[in-house]
Amino acid sequence: MRWVIRSKIHNATVTEANLAYIGSITIDKELIEKAGLWVGERVLVVSNTSGARLETYVIEGERNSGSICMNGAAAHLIGQGEQIIIMGFELVTAPIEPNVILVDAENRFVRHLTETARTPVNM
Repeated sequence: MRWVIRSKIHNATVTEANLAYIGSITIDKELIEKAGLWVGERVLVVSNTSGARLETYVIEGERNSGSICMNGAAAHLIGQGEQIIIMGFELVTAPIEPNVILVDAENRFVRHLTETARTPVNM
């Protein structure tokens, strides 16, 4: 069995970094559904801006709000305005096609991407 990428939100922008909140990443409910993530799911968050990487879990944000909030200690590593990638993984016995979505600068869904295409994304 291998861990493979199952869900990905590409080029999201952090709208808030809240040190006072108790852990996690808050994600717009629409994006959670489009990417196929689950509330409470462990995710890897990577900053395209700083290179920081961290694991946390998903909290549901208001639908269509565009919210992507780094909460608690994670806000020390990734701050407001940074561009990030959010990834969920699955333990499988065979390859799967990941559900990858691209968002714009306001964290609005743009389109589905395919990992196999390896097409550069210009934003």
